[in-house]
Amino acid sequence: MKLLMKRVYDAPGPEDGFRILVDRLWPRGVTKEAAKIDLWLKDAAPSPDLRKFFNHDPAKWDEFRSLYTKELEANSAVDIIREHLRKTDVTLVYAARDRAINHAAVLAGFLERGGTGSLDG
Repeated sequence: MKLLMKRVYDAPGPEDGFRILVDRLWPRGVTKEAAKIDLWLKDAAPSPDLRKFFNHDPAKWDEFRSLYTKELEANSAVDIIREHLRKTDVTLVYAARDRAINHAAVLAGFLERGGTGSLDG
């Protein structure tokens, strides 16, 4: 099945499949009806301390990516996403402005590598 990523502020579409919000906090200015989220998986997000450390600062990206990958290695929320991926397409939904430098990109890469800590590929 396909794994996609989409900002919560982008219009949901039929190609999204099962939509999982992977943010710890509900996105500002978006109603639950408009977001069309099938599952809000708060525990897939970085820990509060790591989220505060990163604060969407591109200068901290490499360190954040490494630290978040370590968190994901021990995170059972990853297994929940994998269960859905076995059945249908899944879209990881996130609120960050930057489409490339955000935790959902790290999470998607982690899942695509089969859940390994390697940052290659």
